[in-house]
Amino acid sequence: MSHRRSFGFVLAAAIAFQWIGSGDLAIADDAVADSTSGGEVVEEQFVYKTITDESSGKSIELFVDWTRPAGWTAEDSRPAAVFFHGGGWTGGKPGQFASHSKELAQRGMVCFRVKYRLLDRKSKSPPDTCVENASDALRYIRAHASKFGIDPKRIASGGGSAGGHLAAYLGTMDDEVVDGVSRKPAAMLLFNPVYDNGPGGWGTARVGDAFAKYSPMHNITKDDPPSIVFLGTKDNLIPVATGERFRDKCKECGVRSELHLYEGQPHGFFNAKKTDGGGKIYRDTMEKTVAFLESLGWVD
Repeated sequence: MSHRRSFGFVLAAAIAFQWIGSGDLAIADDAVADSTSGGEVVEEQFVYKTITDESSGKSIELFVDWTRPAGWTAEDSRPAAVFFHGGGWTGGKPGQFASHSKELAQRGMVCFRVKYRLLDRKSKSPPDTCVENASDALRYIRAHASKFGIDPKRIASGGGSAGGHLAAYLGTMDDEVVDGVSRKPAAMLLFNPVYDNGPGGWGTARVGDAFAKYSPMHNITKDDPPSIVFLGTKDNLIPVATGERFRDKCKECGVRSELHLYEGQPHGFFNAKKTDGGGKIYRDTMEKTVAFLESLGWVD
């Protein structure tokens, strides 16, 4: 769902979400079915944060697109997944995980795709705004769990590449509780995540000697959630050794972590294709994702 389409939809239809006096969210009774889903899932969009652009002074609304089963009600207590798109912290769109969201919603989950503030490609700034927005988005979703019909204790973070970094960041860094709300997920779905930002890892040009502040690889502890990781053996950003090291460090701490390697596949191999079913590799990664979630008791 594009920004333009969704923004117009929210204004014209006056459904989806709206702010009311107390600051709570009101969800419309007449949810709109996604036109491509055959009524199987429902999609809407809401604003989780409004920021001010430092250069223009204009307000910018940060959105979340969310997908839920057609039989959903706000009284439900469903498992959820919060996805962050890739793009090197400088590009990409939430729609990268639209297909994943639809399939998981068909299995009973509620899925969220976060728009976060991107970095300037020309700058060398660290991803402070990215991790801040990711943290705020997950806290917002958890704080409104009763409105979204989700279980606040069963929220997974997910993402690919730089979005995988954000998903892993939330799971491995020390929690920062704001107004009693945690940002820590209960599981991680990681698609070629750039989760080693230390010396020799990805993103060091931005994080430098402060890598321990950003790098999931360097913050694994026994209280981290279980994870499933997908990685191509020909990924030019993430060596297989990096994936193996993350898995092994998790296991040393008593944390479950699955690593699935795809022979000869490059960075971004997991994305859904336009072919029926999203393509062979996409189908395989989705089947393994579902099996992982089944093992947690989140889906049947």
